[in-house]
Amino acid sequence: QVQLVESGGGLVQPGGSLRLSCEASGFTLSSYAMSWYRQAPGKERELVAGITSTGGITNYADSARGRFTISRDNAKNTVYLQMNSLKPEDTALYYCNAARKIAGFLPRNYWGQGTQVTVSS
Repeated sequence: QVQLVESGGGLVQPGGSLRLSCEASGFTLSSYAMSWYRQAPGKERELVAGITSTGGITNYADSARGRFTISRDNAKNTVYLQMNSLKPEDTALYYCNAARKIAGFLPRNYWGQGTQVTVSS
């Protein structure tokens, strides 16, 4: 029942834009830090962007900063990744992650199954 489902991926030309969505079910995102990761074939998974539970603080990989924007709508139990000025090197499977740490308890960490982004002419 607990799951994250990504959507919004697809094929786009260099310089184009996509907006990825990650919707949670079975739990409430409001107390979780959210992140977007990506993984290309033969490469390690890398962190693209992160956002705190309240949305007050964000961070980005150097390759994404200035082009990508992470945001969240806790009322909709959804996190977004707006991607502009896309480059071929952005091609990857993009994953959504939800993480929560509480002192004295095991951490919680959930992953979606990914959505494919392909940037090509």
